Amino acid sequence: MDILQDLEQRGLIQQTTDRVGLEKHLAENQVTLYCGFDPTADSLHIGHLLPITMLKRFQLAGHRPIALVGGGTGMIGDPSGRSSERSLNTTEVVEGYSEKLKLQISSLLDINSESTSVVVRNNHEWLGSMTVIDFLRDAGKHFGVNYMLAKESVSARIEQGISFTEFSYMILQSLDFQKLYEQENCTMQIGGSDQWGNITAGMELIRRSRENEDEEIKVFGLTVPLITKADGTKFGKTAGGAVWLDPEKTTPYEFYQFWINTDDRDVMKFLRYFTFMSEEELDTLQQEVDERPENRVAQKRLAEEMTIMVHSKEALEQAQKISDSLFSGDLKQLSASDIEQGFKDVPTHEADKEDLGLVDLLVNANISSSKRQAREDIKNGAIYINGERQKDLQYVVTSDDRIEDRFTIIRRGKKKYFLIQY
Repeated sequence: MDILQDLEQRGLIQQTTDRVGLEKHLAENQVTLYCGFDPTADSLHIGHLLPITMLKRFQLAGHRPIALVGGGTGMIGDPSGRSSERSLNTTEVVEGYSEKLKLQISSLLDINSESTSVVVRNNHEWLGSMTVIDFLRDAGKHFGVNYMLAKESVSARIEQGISFTEFSYMILQSLDFQKLYEQENCTMQIGGSDQWGNITAGMELIRRSRENEDEEIKVFGLTVPLITKADGTKFGKTAGGAVWLDPEKTTPYEFYQFWINTDDRDVMKFLRYFTFMSEEELDTLQQEVDERPENRVAQKRLAEEMTIMVHSKEALEQAQKISDSLFSGDLKQLSASDIEQGFKDVPTHEADKEDLGLVDLLVNANISSSKRQAREDIKNGAIYINGERQKDLQYVVTSDDRIEDRFTIIRRGKKKYFLIQY
């Protein structure tokens, strides 16, 4: 199966330019292609995983991917898919974000293979040194205003208002395609479906800027669908915000849990989109979802594949250990590191390392509203220390109850967890 057939079977092609020509181009050449990533934060999030896995698919098919970090375009902001103007970050902030994104992309893609090694570039190399005169003479003259107004990224913003800065973004991204075509023989750009206008504009710039030359220009564009969830909520968002690829911002446990909680209606689509599993394996999992959805076998496989891909096998094992402990209630086997991940967002009380009656601890940590309520909670069997029910009103919390001398986990009722930190 060729790369386009595989992408089509997975539902990963939204639009292509000259499908027949692209198929021939890919079959006859080792194609260099690129996808851009603007540094709007200090980490990629799971919305970036689809274009990253797309680059990986082309790499595995023998082609040469370029990941382009937008150190230049990130200074401006892409209006595509937005209803309002972006706030502009300082040069120093964008440079810092760009470096972090380069490191993340390098860790996610194979940059060491000989012929298909991923190249990571930064468009600040050419945009940062370009003068206004160069921009207007070398690029601006090839774009008619009516042509730009017809692009969805611009037309969708006309009523709300769009600044000249964001209006010009399309030309900057077009310059990226032109520079990579000239410097890297890059003949293909991929992106989300909201990038269609920018991609085709880049192809147009390459053609128009070289129309007086004899060479045959073959450049192509391909977009992937924007991911939607069956329940109508935005993919990649949780109650706590975005799901980041940086383990300091979204722990591997939280990352694992995001995929575990995938809706049955979405799980097979996500397995096709994000993993490299064969059609046979996918068919087997589809049967599991249809016949035994309560086992959530497909969700577990999705969470495993994605956690290993973004973090590591060790991170997956730790996430599974935390999940199993929370499900079983056996919390004593958790390490301090496990607790920091699994209980990151629970209410936390700082306590001194001294013995303290359980009643007093419950009140001090705002777990129970009063000593009377604390006694009621203990008598009713609602209080658990590190997973074990404690009904002794005279119980004293000592160093024996501290995990690695740093944490005690208190549970009130079925699901309300509290963390005592020493």
